[in-house]
Amino acid sequence: MTDERTFVIVGASLTGAKAAEQLRADGFAGRIVLVGSETDRPYERPPLSKGYLLGKEPRDKAFVHDATWYAEHDVDLVLGVEATAVDPKTHVVTLDNLQPLHYDKLLLATGSRVRTLDVPGSENRGIHYLRRMTESETLRAGLREGVQVLIVGAGWIGLEVAAAAREHGATVTVVEMDSLPLRRVLGDEVAAFFRDVHAAHGVTFRFGTGVNEFGGSAGQVTHAVLTDETEVPADLVVVGVGILPNVELAQSAGLEVANGVVTDERLRTSDPDVYAAGDVASFLHPMIRERIRVEHWANALNSGPAAAKSMLGADAPYDRVPYFYSDQYTSAPAIGMEYSGYVPPGGYDRVVFRGSAAIESEGSPEFVAFWTNQGRVLAGMNVNVWDVQDDIQALVRAGYAGTSVDLDRLADRSVPLGDLLS
Repeated sequence: MTDERTFVIVGASLTGAKAAEQLRADGFAGRIVLVGSETDRPYERPPLSKGYLLGKEPRDKAFVHDATWYAEHDVDLVLGVEATAVDPKTHVVTLDNLQPLHYDKLLLATGSRVRTLDVPGSENRGIHYLRRMTESETLRAGLREGVQVLIVGAGWIGLEVAAAAREHGATVTVVEMDSLPLRRVLGDEVAAFFRDVHAAHGVTFRFGTGVNEFGGSAGQVTHAVLTDETEVPADLVVVGVGILPNVELAQSAGLEVANGVVTDERLRTSDPDVYAAGDVASFLHPMIRERIRVEHWANALNSGPAAAKSMLGADAPYDRVPYFYSDQYTSAPAIGMEYSGYVPPGGYDRVVFRGSAAIESEGSPEFVAFWTNQGRVLAGMNVNVWDVQDDIQALVRAGYAGTSVDLDRLADRSVPLGDLLS
């Protein structure tokens, strides 16, 4: 018996591609249409600011599947096309310059876009954003010995680009309105560590200031005028001031939207035949017991398959522990880190260090940091310490379930992490 249903996925991204893969793996025999606005087939974004930007990984390594995979699995891949509207009543997706698509189930994996700086001079050449593969290609071509690079924003993208630029031999200045890099994400204690690592590699930070305007010559950026009225020379600028979820399609369809497309724990939106996953989804997390929106690779990787299962009727809540990773520098002090958990703003009362985060004259630090509240572990980050993620995630799950641990033993490297819940 043939399956006459059509499942449409809007967003030819990691999320969308993995959802299509899961649908076929679980036996869905109907039509799958994967629609994307970019002309490249689905790819992963971490290489754009890591291995590919450094010139250490080939372009093809970023793609989710081989070029032949989509035809081999009977997935209609429609690239370079915008989905402009969704009508839940008629189950129709309107496409730019193509015939409308009827769907039985729809997955919105529309992702996010960069926040832009709207200041005088922002039209100058040499000012870059990093979200798409083409942008990484252009940026990589400009990173070389002696180039003066200005990075606006000391978040994950800003710091990873700073590390790549220094490894290419560029001079780097990072401008950040806050008092430390990543402070809103990690708190003062761990944010200071990231500042010190980059300072040890020659990165100059300008904290407590932003950009008022970009100066240029013949249409090429030459410097930035900061809000403290000082000037910073710049041959190349990278702006990394956050991203915004692409909720416009959901809004046009009348779906509930609040810091993303609102879903339940099974990634179902306010319409029973429409689902959302990846950056754009604000989903009810069963462990955290509140709605969160996660902008990292692991969520894109795992929420697509979870949505696919839900589209097929599985009763399986999406309850992955939020996770992300970062690699910064290949020479000491270097950072290879993983972070699991979730800490709401002001939600912790103590950071417990297992090992030292001090920057020494030689070598790279090795430690694990835990964010705790009344003895409960809410999140953990391992830096240059490996094979501990299972234990960290077990501690986080226990912490959210109300179990506290002995913080002195948590800090003691002689006590196996797996023993703390015994």
